[in-house]
Amino acid sequence: MSWLFNLYQTYESNLGQVGVIEKKYNEQEYTLLPISHTTQNAHIEVEITEDGEFHSAKVVDKNDANTLIPCTESSASRSGSKIAPYPLHDKLSYVAGDFKAYGGKIKKEEPFTYYIEQLEKWAKSPYATPKVRSIFTYLAKKRLINDLVQEKILFLDANGQLIKSWDKRYEALHGEKPAIFSVIAGDQESAFVRFNVYSPDKVLTKVWKDVEMYDSFIRYYQDSLGEEDLCFVTGIRLPCTDRHANKIRNAADKAKLISANDTSGFTFRGRFNKGHEVASISYEVSQKAHNALKWLINRQGKTIDNRVFLVWGNDDLDVPDVTEDSFDLLSIGISTNEKNEKIFYTGQDFANEVSKAIDGYRNNLSTKSNVNIIILDSATTGRLAVLYFRNLHKEQYLDRLAKWHSTCVWLHRYRKNDKGENVPFYGAPSTKDIAYAAYGPKANEKVVKGLMERMLPCIVDEKKIPLDIIKSAFYRASNPVSLEKWEWEKTLSVTCALINKQEGLDVALDNENNDRDYLFGRLLAIADVLERRALGSDETRATNAIRYMNSFSKHPARTWKTIQESLQPYQARLGTKAKYLSNLIDEVASRIQFEDFNNKSLSGKYLLGFYSQRHDLYQKREKVNVDEQPSI
Repeated sequence: MSWLFNLYQTYESNLGQVGVIEKKYNEQEYTLLPISHTTQNAHIEVEITEDGEFHSAKVVDKNDANTLIPCTESSASRSGSKIAPYPLHDKLSYVAGDFKAYGGKIKKEEPFTYYIEQLEKWAKSPYATPKVRSIFTYLAKKRLINDLVQEKILFLDANGQLIKSWDKRYEALHGEKPAIFSVIAGDQESAFVRFNVYSPDKVLTKVWKDVEMYDSFIRYYQDSLGEEDLCFVTGIRLPCTDRHANKIRNAADKAKLISANDTSGFTFRGRFNKGHEVASISYEVSQKAHNALKWLINRQGKTIDNRVFLVWGNDDLDVPDVTEDSFDLLSIGISTNEKNEKIFYTGQDFANEVSKAIDGYRNNLSTKSNVNIIILDSATTGRLAVLYFRNLHKEQYLDRLAKWHSTCVWLHRYRKNDKGENVPFYGAPSTKDIAYAAYGPKANEKVVKGLMERMLPCIVDEKKIPLDIIKSAFYRASNPVSLEKWEWEKTLSVTCALINKQEGLDVALDNENNDRDYLFGRLLAIADVLERRALGSDETRATNAIRYMNSFSKHPARTWKTIQESLQPYQARLGTKAKYLSNLIDEVASRIQFEDFNNKSLSGKYLLGFYSQRHDLYQKREKVNVDEQPSI
């Protein structure tokens, strides 16, 4: 119940946001729902006068269709065969008293009877508002479809029945295809209708955005809730429920986090008689926790193949996201000195920068803040599971985040700024980029989301990075000829970060490191740079060092012989300009012990040596202002 309690606390801490309309980056609206409310996409909007007469109607644009509506426990979980009307806005078959007269099909009982009876109780209760009474007065006249036909919102066939689906034969009756058939997926009977109250003398708040309407239904409905029981979440006796919310990830999501609808005895296996014996949850807690979760997912959740990754604080919602890279999370790029020369951090320097950035988050979060991390996914359309949940004190979370972003680090060049220019940054890659490094940018989203889930304990719980992930990234980074250049460069730097998490080295070249694999990596880098300089900036083909990289990682001694022989024409072409690099090859090779110069497969350290040596040579070339550096 920990995740439910933390979501409940989040709702209580953000009561000021209830009903406040916010927008995503794509202009889609969302809000922190009041309890006893949900959302539906409306197709038709009907305006009623204050006297309860029809005023006007229109087809709702898809961008404005999302509508906040009151709901009961039954209507929130109704199925296609079950009659459970929403209290106010609903489908045409529920709200139209003349539905059958225009060819509407009903299975057993007429839904309108249940709908109008329920609405009447609210309209005649002491909690009702004038708007509710106006809408009830109109709908009780049973002429909604008639008015919508007169208003040319709904359309009839030659027999006076609602048209099921649009066909060209109806053009003789109605002209071009009406707007209603462009917004509904089924026939006209499935149209969802929302109601508003019109007044010529004053501007009234839309019914579905009116706080007074929210409060009216909440107070009315709370009086009708069932018996009290012990709530397992709060420990207080409150009216409980066994019907919990769906539409958690999006408006079309039917999966529930809590459900017990199998009464045949198979699910409980004789241990329980009824679902509430497993866990009793109050209606208020269920509503507030689920509404907070929906709001947070819309506000800051990441969804990959329907798997939701969400990080939030109970009191301070905006906390650093565990799945982000250092570029997004900490805004630590490559700084420059007074001479406008790039400064690349050492491990200790960067750790200090990470610490400063994290301290900014510490200051913004309240002292009692907890940080929650949750992963949700569904195996079927009806069941949603909590795959991972962690609740940590903010200090512990930020400390572990700081450790990750100062140890799983390398120099990356694949991010771009607002102008589309490459921006180098030093730090940890995002979990999604780790997935792409291991499995490629075209990897199935199921694979990507699985790897992202496996990486979270490595960051939050300081577990070791799974060896299969490192190996997969290592093999792809060692096979550049199978990848496009940009993809290989990105894979290489991300893989170096993963390996560096274990080795603890710097991007800066370590001239004192005599590790066999590291030295072999340096040799490969020198060969690559030498040939690249001989080819010139106009030639884009891969060097022999890059072409043989995969073979080199498996049989370094044998492959190095081939690579060094292929270097001779390029050394001759460069002449004296090749002297420094040729001498460097000799110097590095001489440091490999005789018994270590063999064909034993190289470890990930060779990639660190390769990257650091190549980076060092390009840096020196920039300083001496020789020919233009090839982009890496």
